[in-house]
Amino acid sequence: MCDAHLLDLCDADNAVLLVIDPQGKIFRMAFNTDVLALMINKVMKVADLYGLPVVLTEQYPKGLGPTVSEVREVYDALATEKHFFEKNYFGCCGEPGFNELIAELADKVRAKRAGDPNRPVDIIVVGIETQVCVQQTVLELLKQGYRVVVLEDCTGSRVKQYHEIAIKRFRQCGAIISNFESLSFEWTRTKDNQCFKAMSNIVKEGL
Repeated sequence: MCDAHLLDLCDADNAVLLVIDPQGKIFRMAFNTDVLALMINKVMKVADLYGLPVVLTEQYPKGLGPTVSEVREVYDALATEKHFFEKNYFGCCGEPGFNELIAELADKVRAKRAGDPNRPVDIIVVGIETQVCVQQTVLELLKQGYRVVVLEDCTGSRVKQYHEIAIKRFRQCGAIISNFESLSFEWTRTKDNQCFKAMSNIVKEGL
């Protein structure tokens, strides 16, 4: 039987957005690089619209380079609470201080949200590479009891097959596999939402 919380729609007041390592040459080598920056930027903009905390990580930037400029520009312009986090561990959760940061943000989410007090906080995961840094992070976050939502169209790898295998593993381990547009409409829920028009305009960007 499916865990009841897996059936819950995503709520904007119950989530943290985690953007993993959209950096340098590796990002440019992703099989879906032509659209990946656009999709990551769109989900950051909708997260900003709803006031979600956003965490941007970089893996060993001295060696791999910084976040690609088009993503960093959108991140820097966010008005919502945001945190930049450098790491050497592939999985974010291995890096000292990361788990504490996510726990702190999750506590803030719980303090503001309404509804089921036992509902796990959603960690929305995007970035690269799906089979390495994203995968190790997703599995550790699941072990810690978060409800992890991986946006398939906002993650990428150098090899499409590796990406697909990682996505399959996430699903087998209990993560929710979704996409940017589905998440955005779940957060909005109704055309009467005051953010609907702005959200819809973000969804249409690049189309």
